[in-house]
Amino acid sequence: MQKMSEPDADDVPYEMAEPGDAELLLSASEARLVHDARNGDQESFGLLVQRYERRVVKVIRRFVPDVEMAQDLMQESFLRAYERLEQFDPSRRFGPWLFRLAVNLTYDHLRKQRRRGRWSLFSEAGEGDSPDPPSADPRTDRDLAQEVQAVLEQIPETYRTVLVLRDLEGFCTSEVAAVTDRSEATIRWRLAEARRMFKEAWERRERNIEEESLSQGP
Repeated sequence: MQKMSEPDADDVPYEMAEPGDAELLLSASEARLVHDARNGDQESFGLLVQRYERRVVKVIRRFVPDVEMAQDLMQESFLRAYERLEQFDPSRRFGPWLFRLAVNLTYDHLRKQRRRGRWSLFSEAGEGDSPDPPSADPRTDRDLAQEVQAVLEQIPETYRTVLVLRDLEGFCTSEVAAVTDRSEATIRWRLAEARRMFKEAWERRERNIEEESLSQGP
């Protein structure tokens, strides 16, 4: 069964554990960039794009494996962020707000695809660093990556988002809470439920594969 990350005992942000002077300066620098961008400085916003674009597109590709579409959604996410800078609360962190826009935009795209009858969430292998399958499994890594995505598709959107951000992308609970605009207690509960759903769906899929194999005989 696919193993997700361990519980939240070491629940620290993916960027840092305890910020030192350098990290505090970096945070202060970002706050300045956001301030200047809100005042119309396009160069400052461009620096924010450079800081986050790789991370944003990586998260989007967890939901939309197509590279070109993920790039388009990433660019649209930054465009939306720029247009809504006046709505951003400068007392909060810019990163979680940006990721919330990107995730919401991605789900809007998927819902439109589903309404058109062409929803293909996780139909292709995602990033190469998807959770590693058991090494003893005889199927190829690509096949297993596709199966992981297919199992994730069975998990309701609310729980899938938490699972992807927390276990696959390494966001800490407080960051997932900020991205989804929910309390940390809610995120911990949803994460536990999502892990349970994933485990049950994965084991059910494995049983189906085994039954099909036995029915086909030697």
